[in-house]
Amino acid sequence: MLPYPEIDPVAVAFGPLKIHWYGLAYLTGIAAGWWLAVRRSAYPWTPVNREQVDDLTFYVALGVVLGGRVGYTFLYGGQRLLEDPGWALRVWEGGMSFHGGLLGVLLAMYLFGRRQRIPFWRLVDFIAPFVPIGLGLGRLGNFIGQELWGKPTEVPWGMVFPADALQLVRHPSQLYEFALEGVLLFVVLIWFSAKPRPTYAVSGVFALGYGCARFFVEFFREPDAHIGYEAFGWLTRGQILSVPLILAGLALLFFAYGKPPGALQSANGKK
Repeated sequence: MLPYPEIDPVAVAFGPLKIHWYGLAYLTGIAAGWWLAVRRSAYPWTPVNREQVDDLTFYVALGVVLGGRVGYTFLYGGQRLLEDPGWALRVWEGGMSFHGGLLGVLLAMYLFGRRQRIPFWRLVDFIAPFVPIGLGLGRLGNFIGQELWGKPTEVPWGMVFPADALQLVRHPSQLYEFALEGVLLFVVLIWFSAKPRPTYAVSGVFALGYGCARFFVEFFREPDAHIGYEAFGWLTRGQILSVPLILAGLALLFFAYGKPPGALQSANGKK
């Protein structure tokens, strides 16, 4: 068993104002994504130029925060939302959903692309490689905040989380997700998108990669106590929501590569 490295969830406190590591993880992820987007905007085949990156980052940030919160309240809020609708607005109490954040970002990309006259899927392909940074940092925030821990285990790297009332040795599933959804997916996408790819291809790799990683890690993650297992008595809500992503990823890759040779759609110049 490994000792849990107790870290104060509050990174900085100014009197009653407290800044949590989880919030800093989101800010750092957005800042890192902006920096990479600036660098990638110099590539001749990208649809976004340097002048558009700042506005694009603002749209993405809004999509992540609003979509993530709204998605969490409706997908995981359950009875609490019905009993206390005002809870949906109390973001400082925690609760964000990747699937809701994804829908929020897609909506933001649609609005931004329409305003800037950039094809929607080329814009999504541009953004997709940067998303795992925020995902990975967010999972580290979950680990520090002692939330979304794993199932009981006997593996030698299991941990006892001090906040766990049962004090069981558990999988550090937040770190599994950090490694797969964050580090591994980021490396794959950055490598894959380093040269021109057909439209839909990068988005397809992201959706397929994230869906498979999340589906796999859910086997080691403790399901939400108020939801438990759902389909077939062994699938979690996270796994059920990951299946459409896996199917979407396969469909996007088919659309990207199921074309006659020469149909590769690379850069057509910048605005």
